[in-house]
Amino acid sequence: MKHPRDIELLAPARDAQVAIEAIRHGADAVYMGASQFGARAAATNDINQIKRVCDFAHPFGARVYATVNTIVYDHELKQVERMIAQLYGAGVDALIVQDMGILRLDLPPIDLHASTQCDIRTPDKARFLEAMGFSQLVLARELTLQEIADIRAAVAVSLEAFVHGALCVCYSGRCQASQVTKGRSANRGECAQLCRLPYDLTDADGRTLMHGKHLLSLRDLNRSGQLQAMIDAGISSFKIEGRLKDMGYVKNVVAHYRQALDNIINKRPDELRRASQGNSTFSFTPNLEKSFNRSFTTYFLEQRRPANGQPMASINTPKSLGETLGKVVSASGNCIRINTDKPIANGDGLSFFDPQGNYTGIRANRVDRGMVFTKEAVRIARGTMVFRTSDKSFDDTLARASAERHIAVDATLRSLPGRLLLTLHDERGCRVTHSIHCTALDTAHSDQQLRQRQELGKLGNTIYRLRHATVLPDLFVPASLLSQLRRETIDLLDRTWQAVRPRKYRRNEQKDASCHTTTLVSSDNVANHLARQLYIDHGVTAIEPAIEIRTTEPAKPVNVMTTRYCLRRELGACLRDPKTRLKLPPTLLLRNGDIRFQVFCDCSRCEMTLTASPFAKHTDF
Repeated sequence: MKHPRDIELLAPARDAQVAIEAIRHGADAVYMGASQFGARAAATNDINQIKRVCDFAHPFGARVYATVNTIVYDHELKQVERMIAQLYGAGVDALIVQDMGILRLDLPPIDLHASTQCDIRTPDKARFLEAMGFSQLVLARELTLQEIADIRAAVAVSLEAFVHGALCVCYSGRCQASQVTKGRSANRGECAQLCRLPYDLTDADGRTLMHGKHLLSLRDLNRSGQLQAMIDAGISSFKIEGRLKDMGYVKNVVAHYRQALDNIINKRPDELRRASQGNSTFSFTPNLEKSFNRSFTTYFLEQRRPANGQPMASINTPKSLGETLGKVVSASGNCIRINTDKPIANGDGLSFFDPQGNYTGIRANRVDRGMVFTKEAVRIARGTMVFRTSDKSFDDTLARASAERHIAVDATLRSLPGRLLLTLHDERGCRVTHSIHCTALDTAHSDQQLRQRQELGKLGNTIYRLRHATVLPDLFVPASLLSQLRRETIDLLDRTWQAVRPRKYRRNEQKDASCHTTTLVSSDNVANHLARQLYIDHGVTAIEPAIEIRTTEPAKPVNVMTTRYCLRRELGACLRDPKTRLKLPPTLLLRNGDIRFQVFCDCSRCEMTLTASPFAKHTDF
């Protein structure tokens, strides 16, 4: 009989407390940075904190993944090896890895996932990474449903895809803009966030075509409406981006996707099941618009070449827009009236764009009978759309305890001569029976069902909640005896789960597998001798080292970004679209201070490439 496929909701965590709240709000797994070598240098955690998360997660069958997804230099390999051994000892369930050199370290049998930094876009590359021993592949964000399905048909391992959060404009793992222009490697967790900067768009002669626009800043991903299609295409793990996001963001977004995935799973119980156990209940109604967002896009999921009417970028600001409130009806001084059916409260953060597209943030100092009063006078035209970037009431709710998660357990109470027995059977599939000595039980003068069920249900200091109980209604069982039996049986249930909890281990590398290519370039990020040797062992004959370990500066501009996002298409100037609204010259440049990118559009591949000359001196690694 074919088992249902596990569907995993994977949440980000910048620290232990955020990770614990993500699990409490319904995440099946969390991913978090270790002390070093994670692609978010500002989100690191020591081993004790990671162990704390593992201890909280594992009773629910939830998993903890550690991000060890930077490139690694030769002199760091032993350090990485020691850290991974510590992570395994702390209970980490899997490593998310970019650098192939890690596969040749002396590792414990820990499960390995191929990071999105591996840039998995083709069935051939997916097959190679599966052969290298990865059990889960994090696919490139740019893939369409058909491209996902093609990879699904090529491999047997689990596929993971992003469903929500910030988007990198470049193919992940292949962005060299920060390293080339600033000497800060995105593949070392030090991205300079150049795609969020404002740029002037100029022609070859320096004439300004657009001024101060965030032309590389994408909207945030939101695929909450495409979850079923993604499942059908072959995705099993749904990943939320945001290892730098605050706790309120993680709570809200996780809760929303938990409910959305459960709605799908509950309709297809023979095919799908949750990847962990325990039911989460919330004290709030999740709303994605109320958390940080630059407005939303599904990116390329539904079609390879989006129509011009589907914007992907937030070119006026990289800041959050939040939720749409409505248009200004009137404004005078520091008093604004907005046409909206959503209540506005004192302390709410609001924003709008002026006619020139400039972003302005304001705060509601006082709200009275539909009138919003700000501290300072505001110049805002009638008809201007207003957004709420911060909902104080909602934020205050999320700042408090806002969810509970429990494992359902059924209890059966029995008696034998001289013994009282309790059997507990929980939703994880664990069943234990425990007995304690007792003297002969007296016949009860009244029905004992309610009292015994109440005593068995006193589970407030545990993760369990009583779902059903079969008791001894005709016998009087002292409360102290029931309490002792309940405590000891719960303890046995905990220890039994620790012993039988399913674990995944590292798959073997297929020594005879051939790499998907025989030539690797600098953006393939080979930065140590072990990675180099692995590729050679699998048929690669030409390897250009990672740009981070170059010994000489390039003599000419280098490719620093390649992306499916196209500036011409976004601005309505697509060269392949007969309905193009805007004519742009053949040569385009992006400028911000000393940063200068030249734009090249490969229409045959529907891709855009940016080149840059190196400004920063090479860092001595």
